[in-house]
Amino acid sequence: MREVASEVLILGAGPAGLAAAAAAAEAGARVDVIEGNRSPGGQIWRPEGATEAHPTTRRWQQRLLRTGVRVHLETTVVAADGPRCIYTVCGGEMSRFRTSRLVLATGSRELFLPFPGWTLPGVTGVGGLQALVKSGWPIEGKRVVVAGSGPLLLAVADSLRRRGAKLLLIAEQAPRRAVVRLARQLWRSPRKAIQALGLMARLVQVPMRYACWPLRATGDECVRSVLLQGSDGSIELECDALACGFGLVPEIAIAAYLGCDVECGAMSVDAQQQSSVPGVYGAGEITGVGGVELAVAEGAVAGTAAAGARVPVRWLARRDRQQAFVSHLDRAFALRPELRRLAAPETIVCRCEDVAFEALAGAESARAAKLATRCGMGSCQGRVCGPATRFLFGWHHDRVRPPFFPVPMAALAAIGTVQPSSANPACYQTFTMDC
Repeated sequence: MREVASEVLILGAGPAGLAAAAAAAEAGARVDVIEGNRSPGGQIWRPEGATEAHPTTRRWQQRLLRTGVRVHLETTVVAADGPRCIYTVCGGEMSRFRTSRLVLATGSRELFLPFPGWTLPGVTGVGGLQALVKSGWPIEGKRVVVAGSGPLLLAVADSLRRRGAKLLLIAEQAPRRAVVRLARQLWRSPRKAIQALGLMARLVQVPMRYACWPLRATGDECVRSVLLQGSDGSIELECDALACGFGLVPEIAIAAYLGCDVECGAMSVDAQQQSSVPGVYGAGEITGVGGVELAVAEGAVAGTAAAGARVPVRWLARRDRQQAFVSHLDRAFALRPELRRLAAPETIVCRCEDVAFEALAGAESARAAKLATRCGMGSCQGRVCGPATRFLFGWHHDRVRPPFFPVPMAALAAIGTVQPSSANPACYQTFTMDC
């Protein structure tokens, strides 16, 4: 195992992580960033096809280059011995990062709610389908239904349209009046207003229904049709793909393991983005889903504060303006109670362990369900069924245990064998102009 010493260690290289890294380094700190993907940028700035980097990410890379930030790509956080000692694996090699301050910018993941047929091939998350298409999965000419809730539906629909998909319907579970009420608040954020108007203009030819949600997907070897329920009745559409997601939930597993306070499913932070654990900061969607502009502002605040520098007032003001919009967003896309009744008794809820809804309905807690059915004990470690069962049954998070992600036993066995940091620097790169 190799050791890496860092003053500010940042977990995640999405918009919040990149902003935190740049701010901390420019404040004079020695910064390391850990990212599980093969390129930085997160889902929002994910490279498309063989493209080396999203244009926005390249601008951040150039900024990080000037300050010597080390970015460890394809590196998975495995465990932690408190907030000052983080264990990772990269290419089968374990590393131990020792740091003075830690910034968690682990982002969010999609919320999936079970309904009959949601496990069929061809039924994916909204962001999941976008990621597949960006990676080269063919979508041109395929009939696609986009359903669920939140602004991500429109953004993904527009992305699929540009790649030749035949968009049959965008189904938003929120009522039209709630979305209109949100739109009236956009004057406070001109950039968001321009983005929203642009999306609506580009999608003007795509049918859209509000107060509409999926009831059932049908097919044999893959999805063939989807039945949707709306306030004005039901509709069934034949399709080749169903992209379905009911918003985003913060990725708080590591924060919870470190003992950080969590409220309403998000990491709690103060005005400097510091958590209840001294020296541990949070930025971006781990503190609450609010979009890329808020993530960048929070990252800049967290990185500067973690470096021990004074946070510029402009970043605090920008963050506060963006945060004021989040409450409107939450109210507009609040999930309707009907979604709790979508699953049939035989509908699979925990996909990893094939646990059906009827096996969970009588459990009093997530822990009781886990002991009786193994729900949440599969390879995703509850990342899919955990938020779903919290919505369905009101269960709170069970205890988080390492390893945070599945890793080879050989990598875990390497803990305790330490090599000097200069012995093997292969798992990090300092950004260069042609990376």
